[in-house]
Amino acid sequence: MGGHSLRILREKLGLTMRDIETASEQIARKRSNEEYFIPISRLSDFETKGVIPSIYRLYSLAVIYHTNMRELLAWYGIDINIPVSELELSSPPKSHLSDALASTQSVQVPVKLDPAFDPRRTLNFGRMIEQWGTVPLIYLEQYSKVNFTYGYIGSEDLTMYPILPPGSFVQVDESRNKVVEGAWRSEYERPIYFVETREGYTCCWCTVGREDLILQSHPLSPVPAKVVRISQSEVVGQIVGVAMRLGEWRPIPAGELAPRERAALN
Repeated sequence: MGGHSLRILREKLGLTMRDIETASEQIARKRSNEEYFIPISRLSDFETKGVIPSIYRLYSLAVIYHTNMRELLAWYGIDINIPVSELELSSPPKSHLSDALASTQSVQVPVKLDPAFDPRRTLNFGRMIEQWGTVPLIYLEQYSKVNFTYGYIGSEDLTMYPILPPGSFVQVDESRNKVVEGAWRSEYERPIYFVETREGYTCCWCTVGREDLILQSHPLSPVPAKVVRISQSEVVGQIVGVAMRLGEWRPIPAGELAPRERAALN
């Protein structure tokens, strides 16, 4: 499929195999890398024998054919819009900022909701969607009022468990990067922050000292609170959204619980 499409596009543009060889030689010379060069014999292999071009030669073809790498990769079955379902196949142990979805060009979103939808009530949102549609992300820009970034809670990061279990994706409002102090009626009202330290990223409650930042974990978490220097840390922003899976944790025998976890259950 990929090779046939390459040949069709080349002929449509009126380019000969010699044209491709000559142009790719110029690209290779400009970039001081022979990997960009496509001899006629190799181009013939791409077009007729199912040989897959290297990433360097795909780049040369994209330049010469005035197309983009996204389309060429799609001809070989590679979609660079990484689906969230595949991100879940890997669970890095450390929390981190994620830009895996940054290049996504379009997204499936609800474009028609059931008239009975009431945002004040808890309901099965899937049943309220009458129609899904593919919407280019550029059209969603008009709804952007704040700067968001996205993070992933590492599979070994239990700092805010059970509120934010490992494996969760979080939405971070970078405009809220100042720690808010005050009294909170419940732990769910207290702001949770995405913080970068020398050891990496973490989600936690924060308290600001004179020169220190106290990173507070959830009372049921086995992770102790940490104190870091303000000059050696950065509050990226406040967590304002979360996507998580539920029901995937195995029951833990009472003997394996930390003392404060056992106390919280009694």
